[in-house]
Amino acid sequence: MKSRNGITRRDMLKLSTLGAAGLTFYGGLASKALGAVNPLKAKAKSVIQIWLWGGPSHLDTFDPKPEAGADYCGKYTNPISTNVDGIQICQALPQLAKIADKYALLRGMTHGNNGHETASYMVMSGTKPVDGVVNPSMGSVVSLKKGYDAGYTGLIPPYVTLVRPQGRFSEAGFLGSKYKPFSTGGNPTKTPFAVEGIVAKGITETRQRSRRELLGNLDTFGRKMAGDPLVDKMGKNNEEAYSLILGEAKKTFDLSTEANELRQAYGRNSFLGQSCLQARKLVEAGVPFVTINSSKWDTHKKHFEAMQSMLPDLDRSVATLLTDLDQRGLLDSTIVWVGGEFGRGPKIQMEAPWNGGRSHYGKAFSHLVAGGGFQGGQVVGATDGRGENVTDRKIYPWDLIASMYELLGIDPFGTLPHPEGKLAHVSPLADSGIETGGILREIM
Repeated sequence: MKSRNGITRRDMLKLSTLGAAGLTFYGGLASKALGAVNPLKAKAKSVIQIWLWGGPSHLDTFDPKPEAGADYCGKYTNPISTNVDGIQICQALPQLAKIADKYALLRGMTHGNNGHETASYMVMSGTKPVDGVVNPSMGSVVSLKKGYDAGYTGLIPPYVTLVRPQGRFSEAGFLGSKYKPFSTGGNPTKTPFAVEGIVAKGITETRQRSRRELLGNLDTFGRKMAGDPLVDKMGKNNEEAYSLILGEAKKTFDLSTEANELRQAYGRNSFLGQSCLQARKLVEAGVPFVTINSSKWDTHKKHFEAMQSMLPDLDRSVATLLTDLDQRGLLDSTIVWVGGEFGRGPKIQMEAPWNGGRSHYGKAFSHLVAGGGFQGGQVVGATDGRGENVTDRKIYPWDLIASMYELLGIDPFGTLPHPEGKLAHVSPLADSGIETGGILREIM
């Protein structure tokens, strides 16, 4: 028999016999029973998600295994120490090694799925696949809980993707199109960064202002009907549209206002670097959730050739972003989340047709989190000597996302509106029976 809050009598008996430890760790049930949904005060206001689309190798980034041998490590046999004693990362990430005190490494990530679509869905939504149900991504949930329905007044939509949506699944899920991300299109390395829907192709700002002035001169109907609620609302919408095209909102997308030295530090000609800079400007403007979709991480063939350019780009871009946010006083209120849908096969596939590639690998992988209440200089979880299995502190996608919800002040045990009136929780941790390592209390 279940009580109104969904706790069975058996659950309550387990909690009572476990005592204080049970109240802290028993799968989140204590939080539901006691109503102590969010014991931590909300610390984060925004999230920058750097999605390494295709799945980066954990051995070649945040969980090096030099003793596994060349069949596993390839060319990366000399991991480097960081500025935090005992933590080493890949030798191709020297800038990140200098600021390890600013981030935490999650080496216990796991879900066991090797399919791009399903794994992406699990990691981005923090839920398991269920037939007939498409759950929203974290960005869409944040758009609901921290967006216009919750008092957000920014002209830039509360959920932005740079520069296009992932397309692996419907990000908004059952929440509907209102909570889909605004995808900028364009290329942030170009000047100007032409954002679709804001910058009209082939039309200068001077010409756009002239068009606005002409339209105003011709709008005799609007002037005569001033005071009519519908006409006033249309006028307000027009003003907001022009503010987006010509005003402060447009300036948020103008990277040319940033110092050239800073743009160089991010990577002047780097999609990832300039996207990270753009993401910083967006959270500075109050946007709650920004996703950067960085592709080409699906390295089935010639993996190490690809890593020669991709790892230095990742290193420079993320290290500069964390430092820039910190220097501006934004890191404490901004979660930076770096990772993909899974890792890559620990053993290198030297045979044809892969010729030194790595396969999909969902059993064990790594993510990086920083800011917004996450403690830096920490490692959570561990894998075995070859990076094949999580041996300590498994972290499932729903554990990580529920932790970020808490830091944002969003109740992971709360509910979401469902178009068919079904009971839908923010996180599956609200339901007993799901495998979980628990919320990341040790770094919150």
